[in-house]
Order: sequence, then structure tokens, then C-alpha cells
Amino acid sequence: MGQIFFLILAAVAVVSAFGVVFNKNVVHSALFLLANFCVLAIFYFSLNAQFLAVVQILVYAGAIVVLFLFVVMLLGAELGEQMSSWLTVRNAFLAALGLILLTVIGTAVFENNYVFQTAGKTGNLTQEIVQQYGQTQVISRALFTDYLLAFELVSVLLLVGIVGVVWLARQAPESGLKKDEQ
Repeated sequence: MGQIFFLILAAVAVVSAFGVVFNKNVVHSALFLLANFCVLAIFYFSLNAQFLAVVQILVYAGAIVVLFLFVVMLLGAELGEQMSSWLTVRNAFLAALGLILLTVIGTAVFENNYVFQTAGKTGNLTQEIVQQYGQTQVISRALFTDYLLAFELVSVLLLVGIVGVVWLARQAPESGLKKDEQ
């Protein structure tokens, strides 16, 4: 991939990420998120990781954005909290908590010698191994052996999100229909 093409895609990815965070319309934020996921899929294609690119499009760009829009429409996008200013005590507290979390994670990463020991090494997966077993098999073997704990933690996190959405939906006010009309 040419450097110009990479820089253009990187700029689109950064602009769409800022669009997700700073857009006041939730639906537009979801569309910026969709654009960001599609640019990441193009990056995966350019790195010759076609399986990851297709998963990126199907799972993230398809399912996650649709689920996000469904939840937004279910809970009501217009019911969002109106803020007059970003500079509030709550936001300062949340920024401090985020800084503390970033400090803890940064300390954990930089104190671990694994990061510096593996820098510059390519690992034991060569192009021949990937072609012999296939890209999907190599990814699945690594996912379900070396990264099993992270995989299970993500599944628990998604389960908590689903339970939270169901709980919020049950707490939402009735639609105005009487029981006999339903």
C-alpha cells in the first residue's frame, strides 16, 4: 500500500474517531463509527489479513453499529442529557479517573519486560505456516490458546452489556398502549 493512500486512510480514521466523540447527534456518531470500522477493515485488507477484514465488516461494522442504533432508538435519542458546558465537576472527576486508569495501565505495560523483549521479533509464524494451515486456523488457534482469558473476558463484558440493555429497556416508560391493546 502506498504511503499516500495510507496517510489518507489514517486521516479519515482519525477524523471519523473525533466525529464519534464530539458529535452531538447520536445517530451521526454511529455513522462516524461505521466509517471508522470500514477504514480499519481496509487497513486489514492491505495487511493481507482478509479474514480479520471480513470479520471487522460483518461483526463490528454490521452487528455492533446496528445494535448500537437499536439501543439508541429503543431508549430514545432525543432523551439525552443536555449539557451547557463540558467543564463540570462530574466531567473533571471522570477525567481524573481516566488519567488514573491510564497511569495504572501504562505502568503495568512498561514495567513488564515482555514488551521490550519481543520488540523487533517476528514470532514463530512464518508465511509458510500461515499458508500451510490457513489464516483462519492460525488465528483461531492463537485466540483459543494464548488469548483464551481475554476472549472469555470480552464475552463476559458483552453479556453484561446485553443484561444492561434488557434492564434499561424494562425500565423505559410504557409506550402509551393499554394492556388490552397490546
